[in-house]
Amino acid sequence: MSDILDDLDARGLIAQSTDADALRAALNDGSISFYVGFDPTAPSLHIGNLLQLLLARRLQEAGHRPVILVGGSTGLIGDPKQSGERVMNSKETVAEWVERIRSQVQRYVSFEGDNAAIVVNNLDWTSQLNTLDFLRDIGKHFPVNRMLARDVVKSRLDSGISYTEFSYVLLQSMDFLELFQRHGCVLQTGGSDQWGNLTGGVELIRRSLGEKAHALSTPLITKADGTKFGKTESGTIWLDPELMSPYAFHQAWIQAEDAKVGEYLKQFTFVPVDEIDALMAEHAEAPGKRLPQRRLARELTTLVHGEAETDAAELAATALFGRGDLADLPESTLAAALTEAGHAELAPEVTIVDALVATGLSDSKSAARRAVKEGGAYVNNERVDDAERTLAEVGSSVGSWLVLRRGKRQIAGVKLVS
Repeated sequence: MSDILDDLDARGLIAQSTDADALRAALNDGSISFYVGFDPTAPSLHIGNLLQLLLARRLQEAGHRPVILVGGSTGLIGDPKQSGERVMNSKETVAEWVERIRSQVQRYVSFEGDNAAIVVNNLDWTSQLNTLDFLRDIGKHFPVNRMLARDVVKSRLDSGISYTEFSYVLLQSMDFLELFQRHGCVLQTGGSDQWGNLTGGVELIRRSLGEKAHALSTPLITKADGTKFGKTESGTIWLDPELMSPYAFHQAWIQAEDAKVGEYLKQFTFVPVDEIDALMAEHAEAPGKRLPQRRLARELTTLVHGEAETDAAELAATALFGRGDLADLPESTLAAALTEAGHAELAPEVTIVDALVATGLSDSKSAARRAVKEGGAYVNNERVDDAERTLAEVGSSVGSWLVLRRGKRQIAGVKLVS
């Protein structure tokens, strides 16, 4: 067994752990079973979940066995949030999301070999749970004063927290106990915001069985100013291409801050640490090339969406600005790129001057005419020399899309409608 903890530490993936020496010994003595859980509180996983899946993959590649839990029961409750009470989704919605998330997690770990992964649903052992047995067998091991001391609970005492959310830690801790007994899981991993839940399970196993288990948490992914990374103007960076296109996903990583890109490369990719350090040294000499951002975007987009989508996203990023052939782009990729950039739906008979105004590339018709006259207006990367020509006359669409550009960097899309 390799000393996986050293690699995790070098990659900045350890925030907290219980009894580090004992955990290191357990990981080095032989193959162990460990688990990480995901609650279906949305129809897709996001990049915070991805970090946990990649941690599971690292542990599996070091010889350990992943148990991936999709929380069909805990997803009905929801872990307490600092900001307020969660909206409870219907049982039918949660069941649908369980299946969607189950299919997502399966691409990140291997289901073959001696340490083949398995996926479990905690609804299997909670759906028939007797309330009295739950209170006697689980609830008696949780001192209320310790539950009240949890940060998320303390922050909600004034505004109010329901008994449902307050009791979530019991359910997650019971999952660890159940998986300890069913599958020999001796380690649970999760984000540092889950530390109270992770240690709750460790403590429950100790109190109820007199056995030792471990917990390990990863840091929260943040921007240079300390705010959470993963938010765009439209929300979370999702893994599901139906919620976030591969192009938009790729662009999210291309835009990573210089101060954080090396950290993201170590945490989210399998590129060797020394290679990342060399790449960052090269970046310090020529930051304008954005080599680490490009490597990060390619590695992660390929991991999540596949090489073909990565190639299309990279081609789109260059073709939109005249450094590639738009005709080579799949219409879906171009549509995603122009949706991100901003677009207008216009009829083919609309003139160039009106299109420049409608898309916001020019403030007025006079400014639009001036841009054309000065040679700064383009349709599908071809310079336009007549402001009164129609969209149908100046460029062949890719599907129903045209790319308008003003100058070198300002672009917008036009979706042709009849």
